[in-house]
Amino acid sequence: MKNNQVVFKKVAFFGDAAVFPDSDYYQTAYHAAKKLAKMGYVVVNGGGPGIMDAATRGAESVDGHTESVTFYPEHATGFEGRYLSNITDKEIKTKNYIERMFVLMERSDIFLIFQGGTGTISELGTAWVLAKLYYGHHKPFILVGHFWRAVIGAMHDNLLIDAKEMDVFRIVDGIDDIVPTMKKLEEVLNKVDHSHCQHCGESAFMS
Repeated sequence: MKNNQVVFKKVAFFGDAAVFPDSDYYQTAYHAAKKLAKMGYVVVNGGGPGIMDAATRGAESVDGHTESVTFYPEHATGFEGRYLSNITDKEIKTKNYIERMFVLMERSDIFLIFQGGTGTISELGTAWVLAKLYYGHHKPFILVGHFWRAVIGAMHDNLLIDAKEMDVFRIVDGIDDIVPTMKKLEEVLNKVDHSHCQHCGESAFMS
């Protein structure tokens, strides 16, 4: 945050680690990262394969800047861990999965969430609850893909989710909608006075 104005600079990519380069999901993340990096945004991801690798490769195809937040598991056999081919300009090593997730959010200003599994759901849930707790001074997220409308619709209809919780994110159908949506979210957040915000400097929120 600069001069109490919200300006997104670093964009985190969350999504499935098991998708391959020939899949539509991988290609969507690749081209989204390429477009954002070309515009000067820093692309941040978890240093793994799949969507994370797509983000790095997309950004680096236009000489963009990339960062990864990694975790080298010894006993978490179900976690994909560090993908050696996902080489970023800067790597931040963490001690465990939870720390990795929070540092990813700390290092980013806004989150793009693509299709994924339980890991992606955990990241979505964490981003969502932080946004609820610090509504107005939060870091927003964008859900990429039309399928999210059905997912969020089912959650809204069957869980106790209020209007503010539905206001901290946006759903876009394709990559052409990402940047305009980011700009609109900046505008929304800049209508709030952040000058006296007591928690905006906390690492999990605005920085």
